[in-house]
Amino acid sequence: MIVCGDDGLAHRLAAELRGVYGEQVTLVVPPSGRRVRQPVVGRARAASAALLDRFVSATAGRTGTAGPEPAPAEQVVEAAEITEAVLGEAGADRAAALALVYDDDETNIRAALTARRLNPRLRLVLRLYNRRLGQHIEELLDQTAAVASGSGPGSAGLDASTTVLSDADTAAPALAATALVGTSKVVQTEGLVLRAVERQPPRPGEVADPGLCTLALLSATSSDPAGADGSEGSGEHGPRLLPDEAAVASATGRGTVVLEQVSYSGPSLPSGRGGVPPFASLFSRRLRWSLAGLVGCVLALAVALMVVTGEHPLYATYVTLLDLFGINDPAYHASTGRQVLQLLSGLVGLLLLPVLLAAVLEALGTFRSASALRKPPRGLGGHVVLLGLGKIGTRVLARLRELHIPVVCVEADPEARGLATARRLRVPVVLGDVTQEGVLEAAKIHRASALLALTSADTTNLEASLYARSVRPDLRVVLRLYDDDFATAVYRTLRAAHPSALTRSRSVSHLAAPAFAGAMMGRQILGAIPVERRVLLFAELEVGGHPQLEGRTVGEAFRAGAWRVLALNTAPSGGRRDGDTAGEERVGASGLVWDLPPTYVLGAGDRVVLAATRRGLAELLGRRRRERTGA
Repeated sequence: MIVCGDDGLAHRLAAELRGVYGEQVTLVVPPSGRRVRQPVVGRARAASAALLDRFVSATAGRTGTAGPEPAPAEQVVEAAEITEAVLGEAGADRAAALALVYDDDETNIRAALTARRLNPRLRLVLRLYNRRLGQHIEELLDQTAAVASGSGPGSAGLDASTTVLSDADTAAPALAATALVGTSKVVQTEGLVLRAVERQPPRPGEVADPGLCTLALLSATSSDPAGADGSEGSGEHGPRLLPDEAAVASATGRGTVVLEQVSYSGPSLPSGRGGVPPFASLFSRRLRWSLAGLVGCVLALAVALMVVTGEHPLYATYVTLLDLFGINDPAYHASTGRQVLQLLSGLVGLLLLPVLLAAVLEALGTFRSASALRKPPRGLGGHVVLLGLGKIGTRVLARLRELHIPVVCVEADPEARGLATARRLRVPVVLGDVTQEGVLEAAKIHRASALLALTSADTTNLEASLYARSVRPDLRVVLRLYDDDFATAVYRTLRAAHPSALTRSRSVSHLAAPAFAGAMMGRQILGAIPVERRVLLFAELEVGGHPQLEGRTVGEAFRAGAWRVLALNTAPSGGRRDGDTAGEERVGASGLVWDLPPTYVLGAGDRVVLAATRRGLAELLGRRRRERTGA
């Protein structure tokens, strides 16, 4: 496996591949002088190795087979940019997979095109923020691999897929859910929304709703969903993932995490195009009444002129407008009534001028405010204060608005990429440095329900959190921190100072690394849901080639604590077998069949959606790889 990157995700991904999957990894990073601060993953790497040893021993005892051998030491190649020579030095011509996780989309695309030309059989995983561009790049690279494999010998069984992922999209649901106590944790796929709901233990006499299935049993520290130390480390008394029915029945007094399928119904977008307000909102109520009064005066004057002179109604209206607009046609020799009406029309015309001017100015002001950032309204409360509108903050903002959560954003950079999204969603934004006095007050932090500190600077997030806690000691705080050790120290200190408040520390690269690692192993990860301090993965894979699944019933394929089949993909490309009628009435628009009977036999042509732990997925993918290579 080759991992190329310039930030913490590259190092965490390499640790994930080595510690969980036992793969040999070559890490390509910029030279030391240009390298960013490396995350503290030594402790996580050591813990992964220890857990992997216990997992391998248990697996060997149950199945009589040996687990994956420990991978050799990590190789590091320093290069300022990814060229064909650098890829050749890293061994791309004989590698199984290549991950390009630079923070720049153009760098990843250029390197992917070079790698595909160098080795058409290489499995590619790209980190791209632009999702629409990512779809086109994925199709292009897959088509290139298909053309190359069709003309070359030994192309059977070629697995040169291209997967485009975004760390922001992977981590945003978890970060948004962490800020809201009781809010569902969501994994969104094409045409499908899965929701993991935390439920408290049922009271005596009550029957708990299991949903689609029970994903986890919460630990004894269920009063604090962050677990015993609040970061992503592992603990001895943590949650129990994917328990069997006996474990669920015997667990008393422990909360559960159940899976639900829901329909997405997001908030309605503002009317009009491009955020243009409707015509009625251009004028205030008072101005509309003024215009209506002037129109009434014009009609009344036109009717009076028609009565006095006996003219046609249209002619009378025309003459009245001439008088209103001050067109010089004095009624010298007309009757007294006509002269009086002309004077009244001139007076109304003088009144019409300021009203028209006010209407123009108010309309311009409304258009200006529609294109500008909104300010937090008076009386706002119970909202989430979001710090930082970069890549991560923008995705989290969109996720919060999908959940109908009121948000106030704080951003120091007036050119931040997320400001356009905030303007489109009509979300209030406070421009200013969060470390300056008065900025958080302008965001109504004293009436907020939670603070999401998602800037790229640890010290800024920490300073904002400490200040917010001084204003609201019971405020829920979620910090995006880079190092696990630093996150744990911050969490413990805040918990000691404010024991009644909830604190979370999250790392975007830690939440995203499992999805990237699973894609490098050749399978599509649909999403990840954090359960306290652990991560549960949702993946879609083909049954063929997996002896743990192929030819087994759904009940026999279930491995407690490792993986569980959730649904069968019945889409035409899924290769569903003829004559299969299991659960046809439960097929939704997404083509997934839920509530499969335990007796349903999984065939080689089936595609299934399953929930798995990281080590369970590692066993599934590693076993298939060993069998394919004859090991």
